Amino acid sequence: MNQIILIFLGGGLGSLARYGAAKTFLKWSSVFPFGTLTANIIACLIMGFFTGWAALRPSESVTTYRAFIAVGFCGGFSTFSTFSNETILLIQNNRMTDALLNVFVSLTLCFGATIAGMWLGKYV
Repeated sequence: MNQIILIFLGGGLGSLARYGAAKTFLKWSSVFPFGTLTANIIACLIMGFFTGWAALRPSESVTTYRAFIAVGFCGGFSTFSTFSNETILLIQNNRMTDALLNVFVSLTLCFGATIAGMWLGKYV
């Protein structure tokens, strides 16, 4: 299948998953951006898993999966622009502690999820 189509399909599914994450945590969105945090952690775990899995295979055999999973799905699902916007809005609303907490928790958990995914991809 053409890589453009795979990216398109993966991106559409990732965007729908992102919408689902946002809806799941909608009633808490005024407290903390849990939907964005959850989407980013899961996307990092998936990306890490794919990276670990792909490291054990010849590069030509992962091209199709990379287009669908890494570029398409994770690209549609992860939300760095939303994370940035929500953090800036917290700052503008004089919620500096929440803004710093969002940055710290997001980076810590997303890096951790990526590392965990890489490990799982290599050993599962």
